[in-house]
Amino acid sequence: MPSENLTRTTEFITAELNFQYVEIMSERGRAELGLTGARIGGGAALAMRNDPTGGGWNKTIGLGFTEPVTEKLIGEVVDFHREHGSPSAQIQLAPEVLPADWDDICAAYGLTAGDATVKLVGDVDDFKPGHTDLRVGRVGVEDAEEWASMLEEVFGLPEQFNSSLVAAVGRPDMLTFAAWDGDTMVAGAGLFLFGEFASLHNGATRESHRNRGAQSALLTARAQAAAESGVRWLFSDTGKPAEGESNPSLNNMIRSGLTPMYDNQSWIWRPEGNTTAG
Repeated sequence: MPSENLTRTTEFITAELNFQYVEIMSERGRAELGLTGARIGGGAALAMRNDPTGGGWNKTIGLGFTEPVTEKLIGEVVDFHREHGSPSAQIQLAPEVLPADWDDICAAYGLTAGDATVKLVGDVDDFKPGHTDLRVGRVGVEDAEEWASMLEEVFGLPEQFNSSLVAAVGRPDMLTFAAWDGDTMVAGAGLFLFGEFASLHNGATRESHRNRGAQSALLTARAQAAAESGVRWLFSDTGKPAEGESNPSLNNMIRSGLTPMYDNQSWIWRPEGNTTAG
């Protein structure tokens, strides 16, 4: 598959996955967080007015493929975040969709470069299995609360996300997995299925059980389930490490056969002192 199609697909799946987690959150949870989702320019925009991270959950993903990134489109995104009270917001863009006048657009809306994530892809047939001494398997509805609580704890998620994570368990398009040490759940992960494509996400391990191969084994379990579901391409992303530093999650993915495609740069909007360009 041409690389541009892989980029388009991974951006779309990332946007769709984020939007789905908003839709399956309880109404009470969305109200408490002031969480709103919208589809803008072919992407997904999420605004969380009461974001305990100060803005990390306010983001717009997947722009630039159904329509070009323009000053007008970025204006729509900024207006959405301003209208819904985002304390700040990330606009995440693949490098190939940046327009020639991107510097001018950044200046118009006060956008500054933030952190980047590494987007990875792999052919399911080329996946290299990993191993652990822990027991690894699918999470059933009987374990949904434990799985959700563990991910909430490890990621430091707002408690309202518990309802989204619980609702994900048992959905045919969101397969959930865990690793157990005896009867204790110590790691978890998710798989979002979309035709021939799947997203590997929500990989988390309790600090007490890191460096025991849990995530490599969970990558393997998800790749096997994806293959059984007819998936051809696996996608994932993780934080880009700073110069001279390492990201264990990125290393695990590369060892498993996933290949970095590109860095997805985030651009930060803050409402202070901003005016709508035009």
